[in-house]
Parts: sequence; structure tokens; C-alpha cells
Amino acid sequence: MTLLERTGLNRFNPAQGGARGMRIIATGMLVAMAAIFLVAARLEALHPAWGFVRAFAEAAMVGGLADWFAVTALFRHPLGLPIPHTAIIPKNKDRIGETLAQFLRDNFLTASVVARRMRRVDVAGAVGRFLASPPGEGRLREGGLRLVADLLEALDQERLGGMVKGAVANRMRALDVSPLLAQTLDAAITEERHIPLLDAIVTWTGRTLDANEGLIREMVHKRAGWIMRLAGLDERLAEAIIDGLRCLTIEMAIDPYHPLRAKAEEGLAELAWKLQHDPEMRERVEALKAEIIANPAVAHWIEGLWEKARAGLLNAARNPDATLAGRFGDAIRQLGGTLQENQQLKSTINQFARRAVVGAVASYGSGLVTLVSDTIRGWDAKTVTGRLEGAVGRDLQYIRINGTLVGGLVGLGIHTLEVVA
Repeated sequence: MTLLERTGLNRFNPAQGGARGMRIIATGMLVAMAAIFLVAARLEALHPAWGFVRAFAEAAMVGGLADWFAVTALFRHPLGLPIPHTAIIPKNKDRIGETLAQFLRDNFLTASVVARRMRRVDVAGAVGRFLASPPGEGRLREGGLRLVADLLEALDQERLGGMVKGAVANRMRALDVSPLLAQTLDAAITEERHIPLLDAIVTWTGRTLDANEGLIREMVHKRAGWIMRLAGLDERLAEAIIDGLRCLTIEMAIDPYHPLRAKAEEGLAELAWKLQHDPEMRERVEALKAEIIANPAVAHWIEGLWEKARAGLLNAARNPDATLAGRFGDAIRQLGGTLQENQQLKSTINQFARRAVVGAVASYGSGLVTLVSDTIRGWDAKTVTGRLEGAVGRDLQYIRINGTLVGGLVGLGIHTLEVVA
């Protein structure tokens, strides 16, 4: 139990008086000790007990005055007198700002310190828990959703949309398509996922042949000589060509080891190799990719992507219950569960967050520190004094109260020893 608890002074309600109320109590105790001292000094001759009261009050005055001087000297000159080493805070305002900035730099805004602290922060887990169990009704949810909606509506849509579309297009241009296609084709051949594609091509060829028999007969008839037409051999030739092609497609569809299918697989494997190792083929693919990106239809598609994404975000922000109740909500909750359970994904996201924060500190930490020191340097002495005194003034008045009580007890103890000796 503290000294203030024993005396009951801690029952004072700070909401009613705050620092000013505590200052009144401390000053009132000092005045009371002075009054008790005067009364006890006059009555000491009547009874020895008043000597103990006088000793307590006298020492309490000394302790209270000493602590009043110390507390006051921090913020101003006591009684307005320019005593050396007083008004410490106003005189050292700039040095306090620099020291505070240095403290922030050394303990909070150093890349190594931030990295060490970020290792204990599970960003992915927190995001996963939030997504898996979105908060219900409340100010936090409503305020956050309203802020998202206001930001989406307030931003310049032409500029923002142009930035998004430009970023998508630049990402597409920077993507090296050839190795990706080669790896996809290699994986498909290795896992025999290309077989349904070959089957579909054979089936499509057979159907196309059946649908264009008349065209084939007409082409053979036009290119046959007049002697063949006169003898009717052009019809037989056309029929033989059609029957041969039909038999070929049927045999390729039935026989998985047909030589033409093997040639097709060989061609696919060669294409995969060229996509990855042949510079000429890679240049042709890049040129084709550039043509596709430059196509107005692709630009329109990218613009549609942005508009749909923006509309979806606005709808989710304005109607969170409806959005989270459907498939989108299920996907969000599933993503939240994945972020909590998939250790590899969690590690990747946490590493990215750690690097992002450390990078931001490395890039902007010095600027933040300079901002703190410059801001404090720009304040006038009265502002600094007022803010610091408002923050710790109440505790400083407790020092005065404790000094008064402790001083009185010390004086009482000394007087007791003096009487006993």
C-alpha cells in the first residue's frame, strides 16, 4: 500500500480536477503545514506533544517547498525569478526534440529493429481470421466500409482506371510468354493431357470433311481434265479422295498409336523445345503478343476488367451482408481459412509484409524522424511547456504531496530521536 493510499488522498477523482485539482491539493497541504507550524510553535510551551506536531509541520513545509521548487523549475522560473538551471524544458526545447527523434530512430525506426519485431507479427494469420470471421455490425466495420466506398468514389476514375489498365498492359508486355507456353506444353505431353486435344482435332476434321463433301467434289471436278470429266472419272476420283480422308480420320480416332498422331505429338514436343530455346521462335511469339496487346479489343477487355472490379468493390462495400452471403462470401471465408492453415502461403505473405514494412522504414524512417524534430523545434516554448505539463503535471503534483508527507515523517522521526536521546 502506498503512502497516498494510507492517507486516503488517492480517492481524489481526477476527472473532476485533473492536474489543476492535484495542484490545489498539493498547495493546500503546504499552506496547511505552514498554519499548523505556526500554531504548534506557539503552543509548544504548553505541552511537549506540540513539539512533535511542530517538527512534523516544519519538515513537511521544507519537503513541500523543495518539491514545489523542483517541479516548477522544470517548466518555468519559480516566482518569476531568473534562477540558474530553472525553466529547464523551455530552454532545452530543441534538444528535447532532437533527443526524442534520436530515440525514435534508434528504438523504433531502424530496419533491423523493425525486422526483428515483425518476425513475431503474424500478418497473414490476422488477415485470415478477419476474412474467415468478418466482424458483424459495429462502428469499426461500418466506418471501414464507408471509408473504402468514399475512397473509390472520390478518386479520379479516369486517372485511376488509366493507371490500372496501364499497369495490366505493362504486366502483360513484361511477361515472357514463350517459356510459360513451353512448360505448359511439356507438362501436358508428360501427363498425356494433350490426347483429348488431338482427339478433338481429329473429330473436328472428320465433321468438317462430312460438311464439305460438295466443296471437295467441286474442286476435283474443276481441276480434272476434260477427258476425265467426259469419262466420269472425276466423280470416282472425288469419291476416292473423300473415302480415303474419312478412313484416315476414323483410323486416327480409333488407333491411339497411329503414325500421324505420333507425328503430331512429335511436332508438339518440337514446338515446346523451340518456344524455350529457339530465339527466332521466341521473337515471333513476342511479336504476336505485342500485336494482341495493341489490338483495341484487348484494350476494351482490360477496361471491362477494371470497371467490373471497381463495381464489385463498391457493391461489396455498400452491401457487405449480401456480398458475404453468396459465393463471393464463401470464397472470402475459404481464403481466410487457407491463410490460417497453409503454412507456406502464410510464410510467404508474412515475409512480404515484413519486407514491405522494413523497406518503408528504410526509405521514409529518416523523414519521419526529421519531421518529429522539426515539428518540436517549430513549437514555441509556451506550447511545449503546456503540452508536457498537461501530460505529466498531475503526476508531478503527486510528487509534491509525497514530498510534503515524507518530509513531515522524516522531521517527526528526527525530533523523536532528539527527545529520546
